[in-house]
Amino acid sequence: MSSLLRLATAGSVDDGKSTLVGRLLYDTKSVLADQLDAVQRASVDKGLSTPDLSLLVDGLRSEREQGITIDVAYRYFATPQRSFVLADTPGHVQYTRNTVTGASTAQLAVLLVDARKGVVEQTRRHAAVLALLGVPRLVLAVNKIDLIDHDEAAFSVIAKEFTSHATSLGYTDDTVLTIPVSALHGDNVATRSEHTPWYQGPTLLEHLETVPVAPNPHEAAFRFPVQYVIRPRTPEHPDYRGYAGQIAAGTVRPGDEVVVLPAGLRSTVERIDTADGPLDEAGAGTSVTVLLTDDIDIARGDLIAAASAAPTVTDEFTATLCWLSPKPLTPGARVLVKHGTRTVQALVQELGSRFDEQTLSTVAAPDTLGLNEIGSVTLRSSEPLPVDDYSDSPRTGAFLVIDPADGDTLAAGLVGERFGVLQRA
Repeated sequence: MSSLLRLATAGSVDDGKSTLVGRLLYDTKSVLADQLDAVQRASVDKGLSTPDLSLLVDGLRSEREQGITIDVAYRYFATPQRSFVLADTPGHVQYTRNTVTGASTAQLAVLLVDARKGVVEQTRRHAAVLALLGVPRLVLAVNKIDLIDHDEAAFSVIAKEFTSHATSLGYTDDTVLTIPVSALHGDNVATRSEHTPWYQGPTLLEHLETVPVAPNPHEAAFRFPVQYVIRPRTPEHPDYRGYAGQIAAGTVRPGDEVVVLPAGLRSTVERIDTADGPLDEAGAGTSVTVLLTDDIDIARGDLIAAASAAPTVTDEFTATLCWLSPKPLTPGARVLVKHGTRTVQALVQELGSRFDEQTLSTVAAPDTLGLNEIGSVTLRSSEPLPVDDYSDSPRTGAFLVIDPADGDTLAAGLVGERFGVLQRA
């Protein structure tokens, strides 16, 4: 069975990102015949002699009319070596929040630049956001290399500048790769280009097929947010009491010792039920019903975790926020925090710092945090929450900040201070 790689794409407007993603889908034969026919007809209508592969990706009418990507779209494709889930994110600066969404679970990100423009402000912004999110590997695809006559010297300048920037963000030489490509003609995307004999590295697809993936979430400590308590109270199941939800991290087996948080009650897993019958073992991403040996008080919003590696239970924590609302955040704001299946009231005690992704510096104690800005805050919740540092467990180290007045999402939050590496730049 092939492994799975989750990747995200990002880049500035008109760098050819949609064409590159379309090329990947086309070259891996992941396009249905009727889809390709529709693209060919649309391309002819636009007066093009070759299929516009970006139309395979830009599915929204507004995107097609403007020639831009607006929303995050997930694409699925596979080769004999590996399966892929690709989050295609927007390039416009006002959609940076969508980039955060798409990259939040990525194990690798492909950043695009136009070979004629090189590294621009949005490239640096995206790289900084990816570093803050902890995306472990970056690929810089220097697109439209054909438009600069496959110039090795120009490519080398771009590669050196980007590698230096990525290194300052905490990446290393073995986690960053720069590839010269032409998405339009397919150069170095799935097949090696005869126009760049000076490039000795892998094609983009070869790299995606062979790059080591991040640690398996099944190997992390067990985390299970309770979504629903099942108590049928029927003649067939008079004493049944199960806790339903999806495993966020780790694996669980009957006989495992667990702790129920935030109360801190301990028990042992008696059985793991599913719609298809009981399991001897269940891992991250699996929806199950867990039965415990002890009849203890558990409700929706509680977290069942490995007793030997439980998260911290606290009502005050530092977090990194990507602010997603046009309404700015100020100290003293009262918000809702949705962590796992629990939603609690919270107070923004302090704005510790705001990150400047261009200068790789922080502004201490800012007055506000505005749309698309990233900052460090201290939150106090009305009830204790079992939180992990985002670096240790992304699923239980992430949360949403919600407006209590209208239910709108205000921010995506990551538990822990994430500016340390960046401040050393």
